[in-house]
Amino acid sequence: MELQAVMEKRRSIRNYNPERKVTKEQLEELIKAASYAPSWKNLQTSRYYVIDAPDVVANLKKECLPEFNAANVANAPALIVTTFVKNVSGYTIEGQPRNECGNGWGYYDLGLASANIILEARNQGLDTLIMGIRDGEKIRQMLAIDESEEIVAVIGVGVREDGFEPKMPKRKEMNEVAKFI
Repeated sequence: MELQAVMEKRRSIRNYNPERKVTKEQLEELIKAASYAPSWKNLQTSRYYVIDAPDVVANLKKECLPEFNAANVANAPALIVTTFVKNVSGYTIEGQPRNECGNGWGYYDLGLASANIILEARNQGLDTLIMGIRDGEKIRQMLAIDESEEIVAVIGVGVREDGFEPKMPKRKEMNEVAKFI
């Protein structure tokens, strides 16, 4: 699919088809797409915990997501937990922040990589929902995520319900988001 079409067709989906599965190969392609994203000094501190085992997916939804988010991805067959290694992007080799953003660069780099994930998902005919409201500590325990990583989001992955074509929400006008100098 052409990039412009992928961007225009991508939506945050909350209605997944329970009959449609996601393959390991498709999930691997999403992570590969993430790996092509730029990062601070190409340090690539983004990390992904890809969950497609039905029992683990169900348990994470039940134990680590608030009820409304669990309902939003109730039929999504896969989840991707996104993290980044703290105190690396935006830091000197001695561990000092290079500017006032500090670990903001880790979040920034992970956001760039996550954008690649959701765009590649749409390119493959898959759909996603990025959820920032989750219980990070429960996720850390469940998936044995080291304290050196910052848990950021859970991305639901699946195929939208048949016939479900949400309209693009209104976008702000150019003069509301950009200043050309």
